[in-house]
Amino acid sequence: MRKQLWGTVLAMCVGFSGVFASAEEFQNPKAAIPPKGAPQRHNAGEGVPPLPLPATPLRRSEKKREPSPPALVGNMTFSDISAKKAGLNWETTIIDLEKWVHFTNDQLSQRYRFVNTDFGKFTYDPTELPIVYFTGWKPLPQFDEGTIGRMRKYLTEGGTWVVHSSCGRPEFNNSFRREIARMFPEREMAAIPTDHPIYSAFYKIHEMSVRKGKEPWQKVPPYLEVINIGTRAAVIFSPIDLSCGWDANANPIEGGILYGQDDALKLGSNIMTYCLAEYQYGRFFANAKVYHQASDATRDQLVLGQIMHNGDWDPTPHGLPNLLKNIDQSTTLHVQFKRIAVDPEKGDIFSFPVLYMVGQRKFQFNDITRKRLREYLDNGGVMVVDCAVGSSEFDTAFRAEMKEIYKDRQLKPLAANHPLFNFINDTRNVQLAPLARTLFGNIAQPRLEVIEVDGMLPVIYSRLSMSAGWEQLPRAYNVGYADDDAVKLGVNVLMYVTSH
Repeated sequence: MRKQLWGTVLAMCVGFSGVFASAEEFQNPKAAIPPKGAPQRHNAGEGVPPLPLPATPLRRSEKKREPSPPALVGNMTFSDISAKKAGLNWETTIIDLEKWVHFTNDQLSQRYRFVNTDFGKFTYDPTELPIVYFTGWKPLPQFDEGTIGRMRKYLTEGGTWVVHSSCGRPEFNNSFRREIARMFPEREMAAIPTDHPIYSAFYKIHEMSVRKGKEPWQKVPPYLEVINIGTRAAVIFSPIDLSCGWDANANPIEGGILYGQDDALKLGSNIMTYCLAEYQYGRFFANAKVYHQASDATRDQLVLGQIMHNGDWDPTPHGLPNLLKNIDQSTTLHVQFKRIAVDPEKGDIFSFPVLYMVGQRKFQFNDITRKRLREYLDNGGVMVVDCAVGSSEFDTAFRAEMKEIYKDRQLKPLAANHPLFNFINDTRNVQLAPLARTLFGNIAQPRLEVIEVDGMLPVIYSRLSMSAGWEQLPRAYNVGYADDDAVKLGVNVLMYVTSH
């Protein structure tokens, strides 16, 4: 059902027929609305008669000076010089950004402001501007390689790019997707599921009103596309107009696709809340140390293979190295651990005693991969699988793959008295991360699921994330175990499977 509704949204985004204006003919009515003037603040006593001399009154035209609120969002445009060089007649608006920031300040009881900047003068420092905002309706030119590199650096160091398609024009949407693919060729920009934390960060959003031109309003699930860096949505793109400052009910835009203003403002508040909550994670993620043991091979080295797949296969890259470091330092086993990424279709998975798999997006194996994994597991291999930050997309996809790989068996809960839970650490009672605790309450015991064959456990799966806790980063939206208990449980899992 969700796919059908999303299909409706996408069809609206690309389904312009001849009755709509072409890119050259389209006139954006928002462009005719000037930005609001900066508020003029005066002392409350300015309306009273002047005081008798020799007192010196405050001049009536003199503004009251107050410290400026911190800048949170940078409204990004092309500089006049760069636009001229590119022969670019670029236009943008700030009507939606103004309303978005002011509304969100009121809702969150915050005091932030936005500033205007451009790709030429921006410092690309997330500590200066944590969020950059970009909107337009005309086709984008190709970014130069310098801008591509600087924006990539800004995003990987903790910044967030919120991109909004003014009037939902396909010319802008297609050109932005082209440029973001150049910026992150190894990452996919894809829709997020309706249970993504962006949709519940402040308001609970299950559906939104959307309108194409003067057609009747429709109710559809919220739709955003993102690029993840780690588990954080670092690029947040709305191909539908977030009409925060425009009443599409009273003023439909022929040739445009717009969300209703009330819904757009709520989603805008959620986006800003999410960005603020994930800012520290983004900054720490960029500087996290990846643990490497000695590169020289030893006879006591145990190499783990990490499965590569098409569902964002390494969203918690610091997790497994941190866990291996903990095992090295907290157990009496003097074994060198090492991980190597492996494609199960083409790589030599049979040389690894343990395969580790993690993801946060939907994925699908092909028949060759399924067959090779089943042969690996039937010949004594073990696969430890973690659902990064508790992603529902990955969970659904993994369960579907297990049904294909093991048609004769199914995942089942690991018994509460299984020795794994007390193998190295006592993990019979654990705490969850705050978001997971909100969703599931306090649980008495870890929830692991397994495929069991003759008393052996070839597959161990954690629906509640362990790897997010292994990273030991300040993460706001983790549906998983609290950091310390995630590490303890991870030690037990790896030590148990390598000992059996």
